[in-house]
Amino acid sequence: MKLHSIHAGMFKLDGGAMFGVVPKSMWNKLNPSDANNMCSWAMRCLLIEDGNRLILVDNGMGNKQDEKFFGHYYLHGNYSLEQSLADKGFALEDITDVFLTHLHFDHCGGSITKNKHNNLLEPTFKNATYWSHSKHWEWAVKPNAREKASFLKENILPIQESGQLKFFDLENNLPVFFNAEIVSGHTESMMLPSIKYKDYTILFVADLLPSAAHIPIPFIMAYDTRPLLTLNEKEKILTQAAANNTVLFFEHDPAIECCNLILTEKGVRPNQTFNLNIL
Repeated sequence: MKLHSIHAGMFKLDGGAMFGVVPKSMWNKLNPSDANNMCSWAMRCLLIEDGNRLILVDNGMGNKQDEKFFGHYYLHGNYSLEQSLADKGFALEDITDVFLTHLHFDHCGGSITKNKHNNLLEPTFKNATYWSHSKHWEWAVKPNAREKASFLKENILPIQESGQLKFFDLENNLPVFFNAEIVSGHTESMMLPSIKYKDYTILFVADLLPSAAHIPIPFIMAYDTRPLLTLNEKEKILTQAAANNTVLFFEHDPAIECCNLILTEKGVRPNQTFNLNIL
């Protein structure tokens, strides 16, 4: 098995929304905002090369949205999903499985591409099975008012229409290629892949911990639908990760790919930070 960090681009979100009740005087030291209070965030995906399977975990926001959309989220930088895959020696058609932690646009928007010739929406990964969680899928296709702007039908429905969708539900004993923690504070039934790699356990923490700056328990996004549940989920998972020397892989941290943890008087904190490729 080989693991690869795949960078799908940078975007911007409001710093206050990303850190919730934490004062700007604290979070601005961790990820400084621009004049509009916007901070830059990565869209970092994980590619798992395992035998004849090439599994991509999440895929960024894609580039098919209109100018108004990108005027809100400021896609920027030199990274792209396709180029990052090419840098590792792979093409879109090589992907066998696309594992979607959840269906917010910055995690699944790259799943679907607009055909340049006829403007029809079609799967980006034509040879892949797309994996979602059945409870989360139902939550996303019938969105609540709070999350409606994050669940874009053009990112979601064409996956099912293509016939390439399957559900990764551990209780149904479907074929699995890794374990997944199920958490529901950020959104219903978000999946966090846990991968045994060499002598390590790598936990892809998605939006439970968007960045290393979110490790302190009270640092919870205003986007979370059930923030008190997030708090409990963070405490449990971070405590277990610190005890087991688990490596956290961050999807949105603008600079830090991975870290392990240490237990301090103030709670669990980052210990060493490093890139995935040193493992």
